[in-house]
Amino acid sequence: MKFRPLRTAIPGIALALLVTGAAVSATAKDTWTSVHSKNFTLVGNASEKDIRLVANRLEQFRQVFGLLFPTITINSPVPTTVIVFKSDSSYKPFKVNPNVAGYFQPGEDVNYITLTTEKSSDEQPFRTIFHEYVHLLVENTMGATVPLWFNEGLAEYYSTFDIKDDYRRVILGDLIANHVLYLRENKFLPLRTLFAVDYKSPYYNEGNKMNVFYAESWMLMHYLLQGDSQKHRPQLAKFVDLLRANATIDEAFQQAFQSSIDSVEKDFRSYIQGASYKATGITFEHKLDFDSEMQSAPLAEAEAHAYLGDLLLHTRQLAGAEAQIQQALALSPDLPMAEAAYGMLRVRQGRMEDARPYLEKAVTANSQNYLTHYYYAFALSSLSMNEYRVVSSYPPEVAAKMRAELKKAIALKPDFPESYSLLGFVNVVRNEEVDETIDLLKRALKISPANHRMLFMLAQLYLRQERFAEARQLLEPIAHNSPDPDMRKRAEGLLENVKHMEEQIAQIKEFQKQSIAAQTETAQRSGPPMTLTTAPTQDDMNSALVEALRKPLSGETRVQGMLTTIECSAKGGIIFQVRAGDRLLKFHSNNFDGVDITAFTTDVSGEITCGVRKPENWVILTYAPPKAGSKSDGETKAIEFVPKSFVLKP
Repeated sequence: MKFRPLRTAIPGIALALLVTGAAVSATAKDTWTSVHSKNFTLVGNASEKDIRLVANRLEQFRQVFGLLFPTITINSPVPTTVIVFKSDSSYKPFKVNPNVAGYFQPGEDVNYITLTTEKSSDEQPFRTIFHEYVHLLVENTMGATVPLWFNEGLAEYYSTFDIKDDYRRVILGDLIANHVLYLRENKFLPLRTLFAVDYKSPYYNEGNKMNVFYAESWMLMHYLLQGDSQKHRPQLAKFVDLLRANATIDEAFQQAFQSSIDSVEKDFRSYIQGASYKATGITFEHKLDFDSEMQSAPLAEAEAHAYLGDLLLHTRQLAGAEAQIQQALALSPDLPMAEAAYGMLRVRQGRMEDARPYLEKAVTANSQNYLTHYYYAFALSSLSMNEYRVVSSYPPEVAAKMRAELKKAIALKPDFPESYSLLGFVNVVRNEEVDETIDLLKRALKISPANHRMLFMLAQLYLRQERFAEARQLLEPIAHNSPDPDMRKRAEGLLENVKHMEEQIAQIKEFQKQSIAAQTETAQRSGPPMTLTTAPTQDDMNSALVEALRKPLSGETRVQGMLTTIECSAKGGIIFQVRAGDRLLKFHSNNFDGVDITAFTTDVSGEITCGVRKPENWVILTYAPPKAGSKSDGETKAIEFVPKSFVLKP
């Protein structure tokens, strides 16, 4: 139940508006109110009383959720804005689905929660909101090591959260009728099968199988939190702590529950068959009421339109976003938040040059807001994208300006992780300040430990320093657990590069060992003392790499040269240009997936993108004869990046 947009090589972002308070509504002449609680900014055209009730409910939920894992600090570094509509009719233009009463929209710069307080619908807006908010808290605090059944089961368990009796009695684990029905009508999944489900599994992606997975994950969490007189609660908390300490699932399960998976499965089946599961109540001595900690204020009409535009920008409704932001600028031409919103809208539309002046004005007018500096840096980054929306290089002056803006953003708000992420990306692309960037990313990961983009960047930098074990430790959880299929694929590719580079180094060390042994034997036979060579020769290293390279298949040929350009056609098809001696050769491929790409050097790591190579790369390219009618020199089968000193002998 995760509704998260895919991310590109540079993360696509929307906009978190740059004011201390704003409200939105479908009708500009409504009364607008903003309410600020400890962890949320709420805006809406509902009454102030209703908005405060929503704020209280969310703060209560967050407080109770934190009690389950007392050793973990609940963390949400990206701000969350809640829009509360007074009626379904005013909410309708801003829904992502006409049938929902509320939804959660995650973002890298801001998260949005939207709902209506109108009581005419039977929908339960908070159930979806609580489910998705649990995902946010789990990923921010527990990282990529948490298994999918745990993440979804916990989200479903907490989705039924309710509070009664003057805010003193909390109800958790209420029954979800659909899940009970699925468990009665479908075959039970063995726990080992349930534990093996990941984002690529049919049980997460296919119709009825997915329903069974959600139902059983919910019921297992229900059993672990409420079954056997709640004796498993501290065990579950220990299980999470062990996973965060990099224990395997089997190891963590055995240590935490002091029982095998098979034994727990037997008790779990009995729990289901007994049908004695029900909600549980927790009574607090003092009522959970956060109203006195809140501040409220009225909002201007222009700010309301800007908020509406921002929401539509996050939900990818660009035409509606533009209309709302233009209304904001018509009412208040110098409103910094509207200028920033309009600039980011132009970035999203690919109109980079149009975006720049609006963001420059926003930075000048609102220099103490961290997001204005971050957005400006992001826009500068976008100006360096090629036609495929990929950044392969930054001019020195652009990199310098981006760094300056991002450092200002970090100084203003040190706990906002995206500023670190983009600054790290600048240095990765430029291959500069590697040690400083590693320290920077480590700081950011303390704030947002599950940020896969930052973990991937850190792994790239470790690879450049030949710190293979550390790179693998970061990449394996991403390759297995990331909800983003593109990120999983990139992590799998980089893991393959780690494997090849380790094999190359191992072969070189073996040659070194054999060389020393041979010299020792010669010295012992000849008598006179001699100095032993401890380093492999260039010929040794070349020989080791030759053994590691992909062997050409029948009909294939290899050529060594400089990879100068990767041309990607919008209609499909790729041309790899290789300069070999005084010739410029062109090799065709239908797509990247059909090419075996491997790196045997730390000069290149991570993703291979379209465009001119800066710097150019020394490669071994294996190709088959060109197809009939093709103007290329052959069909690309493999590209292997090699050290500059390597020479492939005929």
